[in-house]
Amino acid sequence: MSFTRRTFLAGAGTGVSVLVLTACTVDAEPSPTPTPTRTATGVVPVPRATARSNWGADSFARGSTSYMTVGSTLEHREALRVPVDDRVFFAGEATSTDNPGTVVGAQRSGNLAAAALADAGDSSEKVAIIGAGAAGSEAARVLTLRGYSVSVIEARSRVGGRIHSVSGKAWPFPIELGAFRLSPLRDADVLDALGRLDVATVSLDSAEDGTVYRSATGESATDPVSPAALATALDWAQSQSRDQSVDSSLTASGAEQTVIGATAGELDGPGLLAQHLAYLATVYGADGADLSSWYTADSVDTPTVVTGGFSEIVSDSLEGVETYLSTTVVGVSYTDERVSLRLGTGESLTVDRVLVTVPLGVLQDDSIEFDPLLPFSHRTAIASLAMGTVDTVWLRFDEPFWTTDAVVWNLVGTDDEVTTWYNLEPVTGEAILVGVVGGEAAERVQLLDDDELVDRLLTTLAPFAG
Repeated sequence: MSFTRRTFLAGAGTGVSVLVLTACTVDAEPSPTPTPTRTATGVVPVPRATARSNWGADSFARGSTSYMTVGSTLEHREALRVPVDDRVFFAGEATSTDNPGTVVGAQRSGNLAAAALADAGDSSEKVAIIGAGAAGSEAARVLTLRGYSVSVIEARSRVGGRIHSVSGKAWPFPIELGAFRLSPLRDADVLDALGRLDVATVSLDSAEDGTVYRSATGESATDPVSPAALATALDWAQSQSRDQSVDSSLTASGAEQTVIGATAGELDGPGLLAQHLAYLATVYGADGADLSSWYTADSVDTPTVVTGGFSEIVSDSLEGVETYLSTTVVGVSYTDERVSLRLGTGESLTVDRVLVTVPLGVLQDDSIEFDPLLPFSHRTAIASLAMGTVDTVWLRFDEPFWTTDAVVWNLVGTDDEVTTWYNLEPVTGEAILVGVVGGEAAERVQLLDDDELVDRLLTTLAPFAG
């Protein structure tokens, strides 16, 4: 099947959701961090509770989401999902051509892979699924309904992969250290499923005030210039014979020049464009210097936020399915008759067919050894696609210290790493801020310990304080 660039953009350009799955390696995963003990700094009080993710440093994921870099194509995603000898199957957001990098893309890939596996075999066979994230759990659900004996093997001590819900006394509702933003249009099926499970969600569109842009001095404005500049650059790129990065397209198209000298109140055009690209990095996990102009959408809609335990959608699909936690797969050997899985414990498991749902970053890291090597087309796809990082930090305060009721905050013209924030107070009644960071800024944040990060964030948030 072939997809055009614009077909891809139509699917990928509506909304945001951070990716989900799981890998099969052995290091630590993101977890809540204790609230540092210190006194208030400046005008921003110390948060009552904090939690952060760190997906780039997590060997179960090696990043948050795959993205299209210059030179990668939709055919690479298609090649990655082609079964090998009808024994080794692949699923996950990296194999999705219409919704990569999303929960719905992962789920649908699991559904498609399960159908392909079922068509190749029969229900008397034994099947192993590597990974208990969105793709793996959906595939397990489908295959179980079709009568297959399914074993799900998960490296983590929990299910969900990069859907990671955390509950505790410090938080008034389950918080999400992975996927938590959903598009009302694109993710309608996921939202319907969450509704059936009584998992709470809130639409940021329900707030009276939407998005605010604010400088370090506290000046606020809207942004009429950077969305138009990016749209111009990406439209121009579509007519070029060769793909190039978003940053290059902004320059070569002349779109970047249009923001120079432009202002919105006290905010200048270049600063607004820089923040617009920083926000884009929280969607794709990469900066404009790395993103393909052919496969990057110029806008995203205001998301719906999950506040009731996103991981329930995975747990529900795995109900009654044999699932092994804290079990890594380090090798997959296959013939035209069977598949042997080598576990991290040194043991092995023989099955008729296997479905691999680990993230692209784990495949790129060679955490699983394939014998024989995967076909050249698969190896080319793995090398050509890219893995990006999006991280979140949750802060809960005793009471709001901020002076705006806007639910989406953008900090303009600063050197701060975390410049995109979600204010959940207007839609939940709780004084909770969620910072989101992607690309190189996420890599810099990754190097900070918990105290250093909180100290920086107190300074970052000062322009929003009264």
